Amino acid sequence: MAKQKNKHIGSRLDDFLKEEGVLEEFEAAAIKRVISWQIAEAMKKRKFSKVQMAERMGTSRAQLDRLLDPSEGNVTIETLQRAASALGRKLHVELT
Repeated sequence: MAKQKNKHIGSRLDDFLKEEGVLEEFEAAAIKRVISWQIAEAMKKRKFSKVQMAERMGTSRAQLDRLLDPSEGNVTIETLQRAASALGRKLHVELT
């Protein structure tokens, strides 16, 4: 019996995820993880507690927790804009 060649050996991860139909989901999760990390790091740098940050954003601590949770995918651009503004930063979104 001949060995079957694995069609994914030598392929890129992006190619594999696209073939599996989950590339966009993984990209969105990665973007959310990076943004959550950037906000948390900026909060640390400015020494903002979660309560202070939520107050500066005009939102609840629970909403801020969702924003900072990398696994929480539903965050609006408006929320990201308020977070950036509260940190004295600007939100930049672009299509590449």
